[in-house]
Amino acid sequence: MNKTALITGVTGQDGSYLAEFLLDKGYEVHGMIRRSSTDFRERIAHLEGLPHFHLHFGHMGDSLSLLQIISKVRPDEIYNLAAQSHVQVSFDSPEFTADVDATGVLRVLEAVRQCGLTETCRIYQASTSELYGKVEEVPQNENTPFHPYSPYAIAKQYGFWIVKEYREAYNMYCCSGILFNHESERRGETFVTRKITLAAARIAQGKQDKLFLGNLGSLRDWGYAKDYVECMWLILQQPEPEDFVIATGEQHSVRDFCQLAFHYAGIELEFRGEGLNEKGYDKATDKVLVEVCEDFYRPTDVVNLWGDPTKARTKLGWNPTKTSFNELVRLMVRHDMEKIAVERASEQVKLNLAEYLEQGIVK
Repeated sequence: MNKTALITGVTGQDGSYLAEFLLDKGYEVHGMIRRSSTDFRERIAHLEGLPHFHLHFGHMGDSLSLLQIISKVRPDEIYNLAAQSHVQVSFDSPEFTADVDATGVLRVLEAVRQCGLTETCRIYQASTSELYGKVEEVPQNENTPFHPYSPYAIAKQYGFWIVKEYREAYNMYCCSGILFNHESERRGETFVTRKITLAAARIAQGKQDKLFLGNLGSLRDWGYAKDYVECMWLILQQPEPEDFVIATGEQHSVRDFCQLAFHYAGIELEFRGEGLNEKGYDKATDKVLVEVCEDFYRPTDVVNLWGDPTKARTKLGWNPTKTSFNELVRLMVRHDMEKIAVERASEQVKLNLAEYLEQGIVK
């Protein structure tokens, strides 16, 4: 029989890629979405209507809705990807972040237990490299001490430990994947990598003058989200539940990402200055295209995340660099160059139509 999977956060970057991956594997895929008056399902619109893809309304803050969905679906696997996942937003909304990212994990685990699925349902919890926060060693692996440095990271640390507790207390197959930064063309536009690639595309096509960023020296381990969902699945296929770091083992700065993104947009950047005074100049025109803005600095900033994927590579047979850093940035910029070009064409059509109406050519 085909397996049944439930994905919370199915409308997000990771959820949409995972849904596609599992459907290709022959799974019956159920996704949980929040009720909203606006449409936010563009990442999964192409999946709706497929016979093996189903959506259910629920919320990580509502234990009853989780209980009802899990009782109805009775999944073989649950991938808990739903979260308030923006670190900066967690400083502005710490209570909501804690409710969804910490207590929400507990609600999922308890729903599985209350439905009598402890022996049949395997649970994957999307954890985060932000757990390492103010890092105590480089690179970070499964044994590196945690030092969370934001409300988001602290909430996620509760999620990590409650999964471990339910695994040991109730013999449940539940485990965490400690994901380092993973990006794609589907990344939300408020996240720094997508902010950069969109700005590079807009600047290259004359739709934006300048890009403002925070700490250009922050170091991250960036991978491709589409590759990372395969690792999530592999983690749940093992004989025994274990936690894994999911990372590439390579590290780059925000400055590196920015420089490469503009390169693929046809602009060569040169950075001059330090700290708040650092700027990115177009080598061809000497025009300032990138500036640092203090508003984008966090109250406490994580500056050095670098994962060690040795365990995932050896135990799971997973290739952490299937998509290289350069290819990741190229894919994102190509997508956004096309996106901005379409937007420009649409704007021109509207302008032409308005002009024709004014001249009486079109009625």
